[in-house]
Amino acid sequence: MNTFEVNDMTCGHCVGAITSAVKAVAPAADVRIDLATHRVMIEGAGVDANQLGEAITNAGYTPVVIDTAAATANDAAAPARSGGCCG
Repeated sequence: MNTFEVNDMTCGHCVGAITSAVKAVAPAADVRIDLATHRVMIEGAGVDANQLGEAITNAGYTPVVIDTAAATANDAAAPARSGGCCG
């Protein structure tokens, strides 16, 4: 699974734009997005994290590849978010 933190993802429109961008490069991917934690989890994409990150970047967002185990431990200390299409 590829997991990204996308701090500038702030609303449902952002979720849709990121999902569409990922599906454009990996149509069979299972895209799960948690807007509250700004996590984008992509499984079964058949492409590497660099390609997925580039697709999200091209959609206008700033993805950061995260280590899922470390991210779970740090969720409570997540920084304030700003930016995105609404910020």
